[in-house]
Amino acid sequence: MRIRKEKEITSDIEGVDYELIARVSDALAHPVRLMLFRYIMQKNRKMQNVCTKDLSEQFDYAQATISQHMKRLVKSGLVETKKVDKFTYFFANLGVLTRYLNAAKKFAVVK
Repeated sequence: MRIRKEKEITSDIEGVDYELIARVSDALAHPVRLMLFRYIMQKNRKMQNVCTKDLSEQFDYAQATISQHMKRLVKSGLVETKKVDKFTYFFANLGVLTRYLNAAKKFAVVK
């Protein structure tokens, strides 16, 4: 059996950031994560902090389930965290979302 060395895809093949598209698409691939991200964006727009407790109350999921979904959103870069005492607050990273949307537009353009 031959093991191939995996090529590193840093980004820019025809100006498309494939890694960003894959990472963010994976994070948004679950309906619950989409709802969580949208809720965080809405609350942040109103200058309101959001923690896991708020998300659990809003979406009627166990705190462990919410935490697992939030872990994926944070790993993708779509959500940033800030710890204050024992609470972790979530903030939508609109810069990553904008970069993702722009990369997806470049990806969709067929030459």
